[in-house]
Amino acid sequence: MAPSAPRTRTAAVLRMKQVALDNQSRTITRLRAQLATAKRESDTIKEEHKANQIALEASHMTITGLTEIGLSMSKKIKKMKAKKQQARESHVVCHQKFQARIQEAEDSMQAQHIIIEALVEENDRLLQTIQGLQEANGAPAQFDDEWEEEPKEHPKEEEIEDIPMGEGEIDDE
Repeated sequence: MAPSAPRTRTAAVLRMKQVALDNQSRTITRLRAQLATAKRESDTIKEEHKANQIALEASHMTITGLTEIGLSMSKKIKKMKAKKQQARESHVVCHQKFQARIQEAEDSMQAQHIIIEALVEENDRLLQTIQGLQEANGAPAQFDDEWEEEPKEHPKEEEIEDIPMGEGEIDDE
């Protein structure tokens, strides 16, 4: 049995080495499968990253565009507010000028009214003076405070003569 023992040992060693190699082979196969899965996951993550990067750039461009639009609108609003303020100020100045003109016209009308009253009073005094002088001289009074209006004459409406119609004329009556 002695000669078979080294063979058995050698065979056992070879068998153990074969088992170890088989284990390593399965480990390598399993690691290769894990590596392939990790590569697929990595590729998927890379694609998602690219898609996210594109979406992020598009979002950034959109935000930039909206910011520019917002700034433009803000400038337009400021200009519109300035124009509105100018219009208000112009309206106030115009209103003040208009009120000043109205006040001037009212003052002028009051002054004219006072002048007219003074003239009427002066006219009455002059008429009284004239009447007094005429009475003192014995002349009949020419001026009368009441004015007589002449009756208006209404001319009689002329009657329209009936004109005989000729042949072929149309009577509209």
